[in-house]
Amino acid sequence: MPEVALEARVAKLEGRMDGFDARFDSLERRFDFLERRFDSLERRVGDLDAKVDRRFEAVDHRLDTLDARLSRQFWWLLGTQLTVFVTVIGVLAGALFGR
Repeated sequence: MPEVALEARVAKLEGRMDGFDARFDSLERRFDFLERRFDSLERRVGDLDAKVDRRFEAVDHRLDTLDARLSRQFWWLLGTQLTVFVTVIGVLAGALFGR
């Protein structure tokens, strides 16, 4: 009699284990789907990062060009102001000492 009860319990446990296999297969499929999804998201984030880097490089280049242009204009303006200053000093000195 105890053997029959033990066999019944073993059969019941085997039946439950068969259900576990199906559940584990289902979980494995879901994890595979999630892994593919995360890989896709990682690739998209990487592409976006590269795109942002390219845009920043373009902006950096434009700012460097603008900086060089403004530097040239500054030196041109400084030279013009210095020339006008020296001319004014010369005119004033000529007017003062020319009497």
